[in-house]
Amino acid sequence: MTEVLKAPLVVEFPFTRSLGPVQSAFLTGLRERVVLGVRTGDGRVLVPPVEYDPVTSEEIGELVEVATTGTVTTWAWNHEPRRGQPLDTPFAWVLVRLDGADTALLHALDAPGGPDSVRTGTRVRVRWAEERSGAITDIACFEPYESPNPHELRDPYIGGAAALVGSDGRFEDPVTGIVAPARLDYTYSPGRAQSAYIRSLADRRVVGERCPSCRKVYVPPRGACPTCGVATSEQVEVGPRGTVTTYCIVNIKATHTANLDIEVPYVYAHIALDGADLALHGRIGGIPYDQVRMGLRVEPVWSEAGGHPDHYRPTGEPDADYETYKELL
Repeated sequence: MTEVLKAPLVVEFPFTRSLGPVQSAFLTGLRERVVLGVRTGDGRVLVPPVEYDPVTSEEIGELVEVATTGTVTTWAWNHEPRRGQPLDTPFAWVLVRLDGADTALLHALDAPGGPDSVRTGTRVRVRWAEERSGAITDIACFEPYESPNPHELRDPYIGGAAALVGSDGRFEDPVTGIVAPARLDYTYSPGRAQSAYIRSLADRRVVGERCPSCRKVYVPPRGACPTCGVATSEQVEVGPRGTVTTYCIVNIKATHTANLDIEVPYVYAHIALDGADLALHGRIGGIPYDQVRMGLRVEPVWSEAGGHPDHYRPTGEPDADYETYKELL
C-alpha cells in the first residue's frame, strides 16, 4: 500500500481594510494611550466601540473615554502561545470590563503566577506597547492591578482624549486604515490517490485514475469519481502534452510569495492533458501573454528542483479543434 504523504502548509495574506469614524477614533485613541467607547441611546457604554447598537440597530457615535483599569469577567488559560499571539510565555485570554464600560474587551493577561493566579473578578490594567501605531496591539497586554476601589476611575491617562481633538472637533492625524495579517498553519495530507500523483511528478510523469463506471480519467486524481460517486484505483498515465481550454491574465504581482517572483502580466490556464477528462491549472510561459489562446497546444517545462512542472510552453503543433475540448472548459 502506498504511504500517504503529509506536509506542513501555510496560507498567509495581508488583509487591508478602511475604518469608519468610530473604529478610527478607537484606534487613534489607543495610539495615544486612551481607550474610547461609544454610548448607546439607553446610556450603555460599549468597548470596543461599534457603529450600530447591537440591541436596537440604531446608529451610534457618541465617543466616551473609559479607564485603562478594569475587571476580568471570564478567562481561559493558554498553555502554549503560538506565533503572532500577544505574549511568548503562557498567559490567560481574558474578557476585561474596563471601568466606565458596560461590555468587555478581549485581550491577553500576563499572569506570571500561572492559571492559579487568575480568577473572575481579578483587577487589571492596560500595559501599553512601547511603540504604538494605531492598532489593537498598542495594548501589549493586561497585567494584574491592585486597586483600593474597584469602582474608582483612577487612571493617569483619563482626560487624554481631549488632546486628540482639533479645533474643528475632529481627531488630529487619525488612523484611517489597518493592515491585518491573516495566517493559517496546518498539516495537509493529500490522501492515497494524490500521494501517488505527487510521487509520479517526481519522476516527471503525470498519473491520474480512471472511474470504473464512467471510464473518465481524473487528473489530479481524487480517489473517487465526482460524477458516479464510486472509488477509483486504476492508474492511468496521461500527457505530458495538453490543450489550453481557458485562461486568465494575471496583472497583480505576488509580492508575498518568494517562489513566485514572476513579472506581470502573465497567464494561468486550465490545461486538459492528453488522455485526461479533467483540466488542471498551470502557468503558461515561453510566449507573450497576449498570444495565449484557447486550443493552444502546450507541454510541461519541469522545475529544476524537480517534483512539478514550473510552467507550460507551446509545442508548435496546430491548435486543437474546439470540439475536442469543449466538454473540459
